[in-house]
Amino acid sequence: MPASARLKKSRPVVLLPHQPTWAQEFAETARRIGAAAGPAVLRIDHIGSTAVPGLAAKDVIDIQVTVANLNDIAELTHPLWQAGFRQGAFEYDVYHGLPAQSEELRKLYLREPLGGRRTHIHVRETGRFNARFALLFRDYLRANDAARDEYELLKRRASEVFPDSIEGYLYLKEPVFHLIYQAAELWAAKKRWKPDFAGQ
Repeated sequence: MPASARLKKSRPVVLLPHQPTWAQEFAETARRIGAAAGPAVLRIDHIGSTAVPGLAAKDVIDIQVTVANLNDIAELTHPLWQAGFRQGAFEYDVYHGLPAQSEELRKLYLREPLGGRRTHIHVRETGRFNARFALLFRDYLRANDAARDEYELLKRRASEVFPDSIEGYLYLKEPVFHLIYQAAELWAAKKRWKPDFAGQ
């Protein structure tokens, strides 16, 4: 049985044209996170497809919160839980060039308060591969219209193939992340890229 046949059903996979409100919705949530967590946060960034103008996306805001040390983040997590943000768990991002549970891929995953605007919060450690990956991926697509448009086409086709499975949608998208990352690294070296300031 092919792997795709074992994928679970979920809520429908719906892509929206880029919404001007996404940037403001990120900014509002980022302010709440910053106000609650204070100096425990090094930076807060809008990441993922909703952070790329002109790119269609699922209506979910992705936020990266960068901290100094994932092993010592009580000063971050306790105020966020008190502010209503839902406790998540430590997870590992996926990157084929690194071991499955590499420290370079470790993160804490949180969700919005109950009833709040749907948000995925990825708490990552400064200097780690996964923190850099998210910002480079975003900035490369912001700077390259052709790459952005082809990525959107892939997303749309994946949503057509797996209209009721987020797992299936990601199953098709995952290898493309790695392809885009290779191109983004070449672009970053040529441009002497550094991440945009937080909030952009």
